[in-house]
Amino acid sequence: MISRRAYLKLAMAAGVTLAARPSLLWAEADRKLELITRPIPSSGERLPGIGLGSSATFSSTARSEDLDALREVLGALVKEGGTVFDTAPSYGASEAVAARIANEQGIANKLFWATKLNVAGRGGGKADPDQARAQLETSFERIGKDPIDLIQVHNMADIPTQLGMLKEYRAEGRVRYIGVTTTFPQQYQGLERVMEQEPIDFIGVDYAIDNRTMEERILPLARDKGIAVLIYAPFGRTRLWDKVRGKEVPRWAAEFDAHTWGQFFLKFVLAHPVVTAATPATSRARHMIDNMGAAMGRLPDDEMRQRMIAHMESL
Repeated sequence: MISRRAYLKLAMAAGVTLAARPSLLWAEADRKLELITRPIPSSGERLPGIGLGSSATFSSTARSEDLDALREVLGALVKEGGTVFDTAPSYGASEAVAARIANEQGIANKLFWATKLNVAGRGGGKADPDQARAQLETSFERIGKDPIDLIQVHNMADIPTQLGMLKEYRAEGRVRYIGVTTTFPQQYQGLERVMEQEPIDFIGVDYAIDNRTMEERILPLARDKGIAVLIYAPFGRTRLWDKVRGKEVPRWAAEFDAHTWGQFFLKFVLAHPVVTAATPATSRARHMIDNMGAAMGRLPDDEMRQRMIAHMESL
């Protein structure tokens, strides 16, 4: 079994064509790996199962104005067939810088833009409607796309005001899909209430092989309500990388076309049938290429997913 590091060296050494098409590195002679897509329940529109997030390293790179690195990572996403780009005004310079690059490269309309709304702040409280509307209009101006594909209320903040405004924008045709997000356990019950009571298209939540709380109530409810699911922190932020440092991917992972730890973790997430797309953040094109490899080929079945969990718990 090849390691993530060895895979990335091979991809880069193989040149632009192979680096942009990791499936060519792994496809067997008699079997072509196909991009995994999932439908948005409210419309049937299909999205690639792996996208790109813009928090964490992407955000810090945007802040440093290292535009070449971000040009490469966005280019790698699109070249491999990815479309979902998840951002937020609160991710520092991420939304503005990514939009500028995408428009410069002529790929803005190839992306499924998922941004967020929150002027209530981390501590909660009421959102000022004028400030909320101003934040939305700034996103439209930056992205240069009207309608924007998806806008979600970030961290469940002032749902009556902010989700109410997004419903108006959707009715006016200025946003195609709306939703809510949270990665905070104390907000999960509130998220369930919104899912039960509001006509949302998406949720964005945290889910990983070592963080499976979503399987208990949120993902089943999303299935029952016909709500699309974006997954954040599929690597447990850095927890999973810390756990497997210096360890080889098990050979049996090849049975579901996982050749690196990144693909191992992402295929576990994507194998849940309710997950629409996972959006790990990165600022490196070679990691974007590796991540997109998780959206190709086979996925683990339920029995294999249990084996994956047991393996991680044994490390």
